[in-house]
Amino acid sequence: MSAAKILPAGITRAGEGVDGTVWNVLGHTYWHKSDCESSFAFETLDAPGTFVPPHIHPTQDEFIYVLEGTFDLYLDGTWLQAGPGNLVRMPKGKPHAYYNRTDRPNRAIFWVSPGRRLKELFDQLHDLTDPEEVVRRSAACEVEFLPPGAVSGA
Repeated sequence: MSAAKILPAGITRAGEGVDGTVWNVLGHTYWHKSDCESSFAFETLDAPGTFVPPHIHPTQDEFIYVLEGTFDLYLDGTWLQAGPGNLVRMPKGKPHAYYNRTDRPNRAIFWVSPGRRLKELFDQLHDLTDPEEVVRRSAACEVEFLPPGAVSGA
């Protein structure tokens, strides 16, 4: 059994990642904020027109705290919008997606609980440009994308 990842004390500044870690994933910029056994957190900058299509985290609850902009969200069969100061709760096993359908960048803090393999996945996805490979690697790290066309409006 591997040693538990313990949360180190400290501050991760806005627009910075722990140890300088920043990921570029299909047009999104993700700054690594924290990673431990109980959670994994990252800050996002989502350019206009970017999105993460419908997917499921079977082993993690996911949250979004919106800092700037408006996200169009698909959450378990319903379309919603979230703006600055809103907290989005996405329970494990529920399909969800998020889109920036505005003409301005969106910023948010995302986190999952427990942390599991999401940091490992982001390390693998950094600068990857093939969406099919993103889907394949995601499945291997406990993120399951729904097939294209599975969600109306997605």
